[in-house]
Amino acid sequence: MPNTIINSLIKTPCGRAKYQELASKHSFLSKIRLTWFILIAAIRDLPLKETD
Repeated sequence: MPNTIINSLIKTPCGRAKYQELASKHSFLSKIRLTWFILIAAIRDLPLKETD
């Protein structure tokens, strides 16, 4: 997975996998859920060091 801004926000492997799953869906509600997920995951992963 290439380094992107998302990878610096979402640092856990399970979070990155969930991001990929949510990003692959294209409905309006899926986009809202993806935005909500990124917001919450970024806040939860703030104290973690980046893992690759």
